Amino acid sequence: MRPPFPDHGNGPYRVLRGFARGAVEALHEGCDDPRMAQLKRLRAILDNARGSRFARDHGLTGDEDFVAFRQRVPIRGYDQLMPWLSRVHAGELDALTRSPAQSLLKTSGTTGASKLLPVTEPYARAVADGQALWRLALIRDHEAVTQGSALTIVSPAVEGRLPSGLTYGSNTGRMHEAQPWIVRIRYPVPAPIYRLHDAEQRLYGILRFALQARLSTITTANPSTLLLIARRLEQWREDLSADLVDGTLRRGPAEALDPRLRRRLRWRLRKRRPPTDWRPARIWDLATVNCWKGGPAAFFLRQLPEAMGGEVTVREVGVTASEGYFAIPMSDDDEGGVAWLGGHVLEFIDEAGAPRWAWELEEGAAYRLVVTTSAGLYRYDLNDIVQVTGFTGRAPRLRFLRKGGNVLNVTGEKVTEDQVVAAMQHALEGAPVRGFTVGYRLRDDEPVPALTLAVEGEAPAGLAERFDAALRQGNIEYDAKRDSDRLAPPVLLALPDGAYERFRARRVAEGAPDGQVKDLVVALGAGHWEKLLG
Repeated sequence: MRPPFPDHGNGPYRVLRGFARGAVEALHEGCDDPRMAQLKRLRAILDNARGSRFARDHGLTGDEDFVAFRQRVPIRGYDQLMPWLSRVHAGELDALTRSPAQSLLKTSGTTGASKLLPVTEPYARAVADGQALWRLALIRDHEAVTQGSALTIVSPAVEGRLPSGLTYGSNTGRMHEAQPWIVRIRYPVPAPIYRLHDAEQRLYGILRFALQARLSTITTANPSTLLLIARRLEQWREDLSADLVDGTLRRGPAEALDPRLRRRLRWRLRKRRPPTDWRPARIWDLATVNCWKGGPAAFFLRQLPEAMGGEVTVREVGVTASEGYFAIPMSDDDEGGVAWLGGHVLEFIDEAGAPRWAWELEEGAAYRLVVTTSAGLYRYDLNDIVQVTGFTGRAPRLRFLRKGGNVLNVTGEKVTEDQVVAAMQHALEGAPVRGFTVGYRLRDDEPVPALTLAVEGEAPAGLAERFDAALRQGNIEYDAKRDSDRLAPPVLLALPDGAYERFRARRVAEGAPDGQVKDLVVALGAGHWEKLLG
């Protein structure tokens, strides 16, 4: 196997490889001997659990092997882990781990209540190592990203404080602030802008500072955020132009900024000539944009060239979540990456419900991801479905398929989120819609259920028919139910302009970090439709 990170390469790559030497060796070990790499992680994580309430409750000594660990610790989700998490929230910082919780990460799904997950020093180090490897692979392939500023779109690292004194906030913000100095010196946006809690003020401030910089790359988790940036640049162009000419930050959403903050930022502001073309790829010479590419993200990727004003290389950010960093892309073509076996312990639940280790997987198969981390998540069910796309050495390469449970099923058709995305991509034929949601809106006056296709933007003629045909081809159970008239043909629902931006704003108002609001591709019930339709 050719090592993913050879000794030779461009100058910036060689410098960063020196900083990340330990992580590089751990990744290479995972590719050569995944079992040994995972055993080392298990032993380190269990050593960090030694003496905690969780360890006592489960009879963990820190010396367990893979078999004993599985025997003593069941697979759990967030709610099942709450007896120990709630103690951490209340200030018992070592309830789950010997290393005390330093803070909490606030995360949520599409519509669910917020979750608060602990951050420990070993967890932060494992995630930082994963990020360092991602950055190293990016610079190995694209030296040009080092020639300009690196813009990252994140939510505030601190959003509040529990009565116990623990702060909570977004993982993206935490990681952004925790980067090494060699990365932070390339940030074009001052830290106080990222700490603004008003999402519109924060994005306006980010764009104002970005416009005076020479960007070479933009990173955000969700590609729909890149589309939002393109829309906001056009929407705010007059205000941003005036602020650029005057060297100020006082128009648009920034008009309501605290004057004290504006004075603190004044010395960072520069006068610049406004762009003549406000599309991102025309404003900045971007080597890459970096975001999710798997699962529902694929729909938004097709809209990027037009929104950006040209073709830009899109780099996957990896299989990541607030719970950890699980797979690291090694090329521009990756829709996921090689499993990061030096960071966390990974298990994979097959279709029969049996758990497998990373060295027991089959290419092409899909698995539900279960993780054990140094933050106290032991055999934690992420409810994410990943697919094995191949192997780097002996380490599996993974891509995100969909959230587990995002299945439309009223007659046994079992339509999955990735099937919905594939059918809609085929049906749209490149039409510039801003978003779509598919689900059932069951009513007593409609005895035969039909899928509703909610679309914001100009839906092309025949969209519902083409979607129906594509879905029938991709799901034999759906096809059978349509043949037998147990399901009626899909119906189209035109959404008003701004529907998805309002959905996003409602989710943020409910407490979801704006950088983590997932796109509502599948509506699973009346509650989802209410949140979308207002």
